[in-house]
Amino acid sequence: MDGGMVAQVRRFNRTVTQRVGALQDRFLDRGRPLGEARVLWEIGAEGRDVRSLRAELGLDSGYLSRLLRSLEADGLITVEANECDKRVRIARLTSAGTAERLTLDRRSDEVAGALLEPLSARQRARLVAAMADVELLLRAGMIEIEVADPAEPDARYCLRSYFAELDTRFEQGFDAGQSNPAPDAQLRPPEGLLLVARLGAEPVGCGALHFLGERVCEIKRMWAADVARGLGLGRRLLGELEAQAAARGARVLRLETNRSLVEAIGLYRSAGFTEVAPFNDETYAHHWFEKSLAARTGQARCRGHESSRNVRR
Repeated sequence: MDGGMVAQVRRFNRTVTQRVGALQDRFLDRGRPLGEARVLWEIGAEGRDVRSLRAELGLDSGYLSRLLRSLEADGLITVEANECDKRVRIARLTSAGTAERLTLDRRSDEVAGALLEPLSARQRARLVAAMADVELLLRAGMIEIEVADPAEPDARYCLRSYFAELDTRFEQGFDAGQSNPAPDAQLRPPEGLLLVARLGAEPVGCGALHFLGERVCEIKRMWAADVARGLGLGRRLLGELEAQAAARGARVLRLETNRSLVEAIGLYRSAGFTEVAPFNDETYAHHWFEKSLAARTGQARCRGHESSRNVRR
């Protein structure tokens, strides 16, 4: 990693933490640190599953428990078991917690206004645009991709969303019963695998492999959610699938796609896939692609960040 780039990131972090008051033990003059204020805000008006809260904020379970106990002791929240599933705990704001959250919102607006106030109109526009770019890139870096079982809830959500998206994009809609099947067994080792991408606690994309004979592998179920638009997720998923396939001995990757998925077609071509003659009888396919893979050693690693527009196969 370039040392100058690392130094710039550190300078940026120091400036931001000081400017927004994160160094103060009484964030926004409300008598509590930033961590408690952020948890209070994230719980929101509807309440929040503690497990999803921990995943969203990336907090250690012990530290989050301490923050919740402190807020509960102050009478700002309650933490109770879910009525439908006692294993799930739900944090909710009390009336005092709701009032405190409104106060935090108002104070946060004031801090943001104070940051913009000394600047000229042009400087404000530059700063806000730069912040939007930084936020986008930071969100891209927060995406994690892991191998998942297709029966897991997040995997099922992604696959349902994939089918629903195809139904809205295809000219004649989409009926899974008319398409070549890819049952769960084909998406589990050793026949295949499924990758699920998450942004915090939210599943935002998936992609699958089905291993065929003669070192040939098919890409299936490529999908990225609207919330991940602009984060390069489609390209990253494709790269991870290629790495996983090569690490398991595949030398040829194949896929087919529908002509309405122009973003996907552009992605595949830019990633080195070449259009070939049809190699299956997929009802909804108009284009068939293939790519040769170089031999790789070691196991593929589902990490990193990069993303793009929605890409669906």
